[in-house]
Amino acid sequence: MLPQLSICTLINHENVRDTLQQTLDLARCTVLHCTSSEEFLEYVQQQKQHIDCAILESDEGLATLIQELHQAGVLLPVVIMGNITQRREQDSSAIDESEGHLGLTDSTEESRTNVLYHQAEVLLPLNQSDKEILEAIHEAIEQFLNLSNDSDITPKKHLNSDLASHAEEFLMKKQQRLTEKLRERLGYLGVYYKRSPQRFLRNLPEAEQHEVLQEIQQLYREIVLDYFSDEVNINPALDELVNIAFFADISVTHIVEIHMELMDEFSKQLKLEGRSEEILLDYRLTLIDAIAHLCEMYRRSIPREL
Repeated sequence: MLPQLSICTLINHENVRDTLQQTLDLARCTVLHCTSSEEFLEYVQQQKQHIDCAILESDEGLATLIQELHQAGVLLPVVIMGNITQRREQDSSAIDESEGHLGLTDSTEESRTNVLYHQAEVLLPLNQSDKEILEAIHEAIEQFLNLSNDSDITPKKHLNSDLASHAEEFLMKKQQRLTEKLRERLGYLGVYYKRSPQRFLRNLPEAEQHEVLQEIQQLYREIVLDYFSDEVNINPALDELVNIAFFADISVTHIVEIHMELMDEFSKQLKLEGRSEEILLDYRLTLIDAIAHLCEMYRRSIPREL
């Protein structure tokens, strides 16, 4: 069974909470809706390594909540929903002021951006569609995985050395766990919306089509040659093959054709060597395995309602 993404929310509008619940149910996520900042902070402190994304509403209490997260050295992928522009400027000023009172700011003059939590936060207006909500969660996690242990981490600019070090360590562990979890959830719902029709094989220039097909053929050859080896783990190559095929919108039929062409090549070689072709029958397992992975990728990635 695939690991579920764990989402924690702090949303005041009941209709927005209901929409989120329906959307996240479809995406096979687990979700906890907190009703107060105190409840959210307590839950985050207990489950911070197990929360995959937080969804917060932009309101008057957001600046204080983020300040508490900064002080705790807790970094999470986050989607901030609401009337963003004006609130973001107000909350950014409020965070700077509160950190100044606590003696957390640097004495040097820094250039300010209107970042509330960290550089990877994603802003989303209220009353969005299922697709837009899932896209925002996917983007928040993707950008969080690209955060670096330098100026990208907003809290580091304002915390003392011990807290900054804690924030860096937490970020590294969090990114590693999320990466492993998303790899296990190969093709989780959000990735479906990241496919670009412009990158589909049928829409590429002829030269690029040839490159993609060559890459897939080479990967499949490697998988076949190492499939029955006890010393080689073929899963990374199989995952790469499936990812390329998925984002290029390559059909299962095409994979079958690649397999048959490769088996025909091997058959000719075996005949030249005077050896039996029966061994090639075993590689039907390789084809079944590749097709199963690709079909599962498509199945898990397409929203249930489509």
